[in-house]
Amino acid sequence: MTDTTRQLSLPITGMTCANCVATVERNLKKLDGVKTATVNLASERASIEYDPQIVDQEAMLERIRNVGYDVALGEADLLIQRLRDDSDARRLEKTLSTVEGVVEVNVNLATERARVRYIPTVTTQAELRRAVRSAGFDSPQIEGSMEDAEQKAREQEINRQSRLLTIGLSLTIPLFLISMLRDFGLVPQAIAGSPWYDWAMFALATPVQFYVGWQYYQGAYKSLRSGTANMDVLIALGSSAAYFYSLPALFGWIDGHLYFETAAVIITLIVLGKLLEARAKGRTSEAIKKLISLQAKTARVVRDGEEIDVPVDEVRIGDLVVVRPGEKIPVDGVVVEGRSSVDESMLTGESMPVAKGPGVEVIGATLNKLGMIKFEATKVGKETALAQIVRLVEEAQGSKAPIQRLADRVSAVFVPAVILIAALTFLGWYFLAPQEMAGVAPFTRALINMVAVLVIACPCAMGLATPTAVMVGTGKGAERGILFKSSQALERAGSVTTVVLDKTGTITRGEPSLTDIHLLDWGGSEEQLLRLAASAEKASEHPLGEAIVAAAGARDIDLLDPDRFEAVAGQGLVAQVDGREVVIGTTKLLSEREFTLDGAAERMEDLQSQAKTAVLVGVDGKASAVLGIADTVKEGSIEAIRNLQQDGMEIVMITGDNRQTAEAIAHRVGIHLEDTSGSSAVLAEVLPADKSAQIKQLQEGGRVVAMVGDGINDAPALAQADVGIAIGTGTDVAIAASPITLISGDLRGVPRAIELSKRTLRTIKQNLFWAFIYNILLIPAAALGRLNPMLAAGAMAFSSIFVVTNSLRLRGLNLGR
Repeated sequence: MTDTTRQLSLPITGMTCANCVATVERNLKKLDGVKTATVNLASERASIEYDPQIVDQEAMLERIRNVGYDVALGEADLLIQRLRDDSDARRLEKTLSTVEGVVEVNVNLATERARVRYIPTVTTQAELRRAVRSAGFDSPQIEGSMEDAEQKAREQEINRQSRLLTIGLSLTIPLFLISMLRDFGLVPQAIAGSPWYDWAMFALATPVQFYVGWQYYQGAYKSLRSGTANMDVLIALGSSAAYFYSLPALFGWIDGHLYFETAAVIITLIVLGKLLEARAKGRTSEAIKKLISLQAKTARVVRDGEEIDVPVDEVRIGDLVVVRPGEKIPVDGVVVEGRSSVDESMLTGESMPVAKGPGVEVIGATLNKLGMIKFEATKVGKETALAQIVRLVEEAQGSKAPIQRLADRVSAVFVPAVILIAALTFLGWYFLAPQEMAGVAPFTRALINMVAVLVIACPCAMGLATPTAVMVGTGKGAERGILFKSSQALERAGSVTTVVLDKTGTITRGEPSLTDIHLLDWGGSEEQLLRLAASAEKASEHPLGEAIVAAAGARDIDLLDPDRFEAVAGQGLVAQVDGREVVIGTTKLLSEREFTLDGAAERMEDLQSQAKTAVLVGVDGKASAVLGIADTVKEGSIEAIRNLQQDGMEIVMITGDNRQTAEAIAHRVGIHLEDTSGSSAVLAEVLPADKSAQIKQLQEGGRVVAMVGDGINDAPALAQADVGIAIGTGTDVAIAASPITLISGDLRGVPRAIELSKRTLRTIKQNLFWAFIYNILLIPAAALGRLNPMLAAGAMAFSSIFVVTNSLRLRGLNLGR
């Protein structure tokens, strides 16, 4: 996106099928300044890229409403403090009007209230209160004022449909029964043949047709007015044909059967199907709702030397936040005091608690387990890791997968094609079929078969096949700390054949650690030697020295302050600790100090053959130990590589290290030195700038390549790969330009992401197969007179429900390995 381009997500109401999606997309794209518009039927969201200098939000809302749909708006009733006069009220109105996403503002001086209508996907009540405070006023949070405005609008629609269904069922069931009882001769002729019997059917059917079914007439009118035809047109045509054909028969103008029950059953079954579909669609977004619900409601901050509880929205950057054991961490920050372990599984998917101490980042919405900690807030509001995760998942759910293009092309012509087939069905049965079949007049038979064609057709299933699976798949990934930035990434990851792993920071920790202590001429314990060495290195800033100090800290060894310290450039250090001379460094340094080196050479060669750095420790004139320091393999790396290999993936390691070190690491984690084609699977001594060229070379060999790196240093290689996977980004989940981001640094997220992609893609293909085969088989069956219109309406309602519930099965997918 350019600097002037903005992104907007609008919650759309009133869409029922893929044609509705196409209508909204097409009309939004017609607006000058709108660059792209993508509408998702499952999430009922429109994702729009636009130039705010050319088009504003109001124009987009107006265009959506003009074509027969609406945008779910939230209403905030804010209590305003420190309003003094009418000019204050007008100034606050002006301030709130400038907040992106605000549609309407009314500030009442007498009641000291501000009523704001806003787009809930663009701004929140917390943002509105911040704007109030920025204008010099205050707006305390009212109990119960925090609500999901979009969810409330959806629930109101579901409640409305439930009410219509109740009315429809209460009228349709008795109507259906009295019709069937007469058709099967179970009602005495004196009653069945009386005029009031027919009028009773009319009285029951009419409210269903024009009250319960009025929404379909409205939808059909608005659709036709915008130059398209959607599912509402098919339902309105089908039910109206049965209803209005029955009127002349009721009035005695023609001889014929009454089909009031057919019209009523069609409408009631469609309402039932849409209600069940809406409820099922609501479950597709449960994962993201669960993420949002993780947010702490309050925070304990230190202000003016006192601890006070404030709403989490009022936490400011720089605030000192106190979190006791068992409490949620409210926002992102850095620990300044205390130690604890924190359960981050709700965001990273990793079950093991993570140790936290001074200088370590903490993530909002995670759970403090043991000790009390104080941390400085560094990210609040929309900048927290949780808010970024929610935004990324919503963007992915709003995007279109490439596999959806076929369904979109078919949907564009589907309804007109069905209307044409219905018309041909009527003409065929009326003019070409035998004049009398089972005592049914040609016109009646032709009409009923035409109605069956109209109501059996289901464009909804095609529109829901891909987005419902994408919503559940991306939500499932977010639960395990796997963020797909687009549905294209979710689809593409399933076709990967080769996984390229950066060594440093991906397979290994990216920081040196003490791995070996080999005692030589030393009469004490390992801990005693480590205490001397770490105390000597205490003042050092060298990475190897820091590794020795960290190892002592991990063993809870108390360190001493050296009496004397001297760093020797390129060789090591000389120190005086507890009255003893300690020399740490190279063989040359110890030799120059005339230390005996008995047994040291063999140990050093052994460590170096394992791609470890060998460091000599001499105490009081003798070589006392050889320390092995290396960039250690991350926990889970070996298991992840084994899982990828079991799934048939070729594994390639790429690094800037020398070949000996690279091959040693490859051997340790189970990467073969050559792949199945005989090419080298260990690419050593590769400069950062050359990594993308190596990826391109693999792609030229016909491979679909996934590159796994740290998301920043490996950005060119991640961009070149077919699928870029950034690993271990922590709180900065949005900084990586890669299509897939793993929040934790655990490499096991890579096979999980690929497996999730494969299973989601399989579900999409199942949904599309069902959506197409259903229409391919049942529309001809209806045209041939093999389907009763009422059964056709039931099948049509079931078709969409099948697609949604099949997608929901992904929620139970086990990604535990």
